[in-house]
Amino acid sequence: MENIPIRHIKTSPREPNLSEDFSIRDIGDMLAGNDMTQELHRHDFFFIMALKKGSGNHEIDFNSYKVHDDTIFFMRPGQVHKLNLKAGSSGYLMQFNRDFYSPTDQVAGQRLRRASSKSLCKLDSEKVNSLLAIMNSIFREYSDKQEGFLDAVKANLGIFLIQLIRTRRSDKNPTNVVSSYHQERLEELYELIETHIATHKHVSQYADMLNLSSYQLNAITRVTLGKSCSELINEFIILESKRSLLATSNQINQIAYQLGYEDVSYFIRFFKKHIGQTPEAFRTNHK
Repeated sequence: MENIPIRHIKTSPREPNLSEDFSIRDIGDMLAGNDMTQELHRHDFFFIMALKKGSGNHEIDFNSYKVHDDTIFFMRPGQVHKLNLKAGSSGYLMQFNRDFYSPTDQVAGQRLRRASSKSLCKLDSEKVNSLLAIMNSIFREYSDKQEGFLDAVKANLGIFLIQLIRTRRSDKNPTNVVSSYHQERLEELYELIETHIATHKHVSQYADMLNLSSYQLNAITRVTLGKSCSELINEFIILESKRSLLATSNQINQIAYQLGYEDVSYFIRFFKKHIGQTPEAFRTNHK
């Protein structure tokens, strides 16, 4: 059974600043005057691309985004994407896995979930400059490798996450801001769904893991997203189905089994109900 190609952070003799847990690269140096094209794949690490100048196209979980100046792309492990980044783009590309940035206190862990909950953030020039200044400090620390540089990198990474969350909050309409409690529980729910979707497909199962009632959990998703928890679960099943259909050559029955469906015909009916076409037709029409 074929899996979606997964990329890891690798050490390279040509790029001595890379490690298995963390990397940061200057995008201008990385492109060296050439376009960069990455075909559909997924990562096992967090991916942050902060652009001062940028053009091209970035598709994340089958949502297509134009690459513009003054943008931040933030991807979580497991998301599927493909990227075309044009020559002349500038900024930083930072990657790190959970082992590198695994804060022991709950607040910092929630901060990482909040910062990575949105794939694209387009900001004004001043705010991007502020974020890039923090990344520049991280880049210098990691390049120079003086005593305590990893602690300095992690401290600056925490500051970057705080600043990113602040900039997003300041851009929101105050009337649409939900409570921090609701937002934090929603982010915990996302993490649980991503981990357990093959075996847990009922609202009550996630409510139990969060020590909530199904009514309370549905109230949280309706306040934050305007949809029921069941709708959110179904959306993630469909997303994982699309990922496998377009990024692998697995048979439909194999994909159904990976997602926890023993009855393939039920999976096909479920997919067609939500997408309007069978999994095979979806794959054919989007190849």
